[in-house]
Amino acid sequence: MKWQIAVDGRTIDVDSGQLDAVTQVEPGVYSVLLDGASYEIRVNESSEGLSVETCGRRFTVEVRDPRDTSRGARTSIGSGRQKIAAPMPGKVVRVLVSVGDSVDVGQGLVVVEAMKMQNEMKASRPGRVVEVRAMAGGTVGAGDTLVVLE
Repeated sequence: MKWQIAVDGRTIDVDSGQLDAVTQVEPGVYSVLLDGASYEIRVNESSEGLSVETCGRRFTVEVRDPRDTSRGARTSIGSGRQKIAAPMPGKVVRVLVSVGDSVDVGQGLVVVEAMKMQNEMKASRPGRVVEVRAMAGGTVGAGDTLVVLE
């Protein structure tokens, strides 16, 4: 499973395969084993949102599952580059944009067929295509990056 995590406004992609182990020690406190190192992470939820404390530092965070297609999830997290991901495994039917193209909100980028249904991945904000990783006829997995916008 892959997630997009915005840490202090900077978006990073995290694949659950990168984490060796995550254990909840007590409510709001987790032990995370990452690349052989152990971290204690304290999660705090307040009216301002979610924050995390680790190694004596505090970060504001927002976590998003790229497969979540709810209206709130379609908005961009932060600014900068945005990776458009496949919501489920499937076959790329059409690539509707090229590197350098300008796109508007709601414009189609890539069409993926899964379970005999075609799903069009759309831009959630205006931008410019800086990378196209999908190829017509190719297969993709859930959470795989199809297009990168800036």
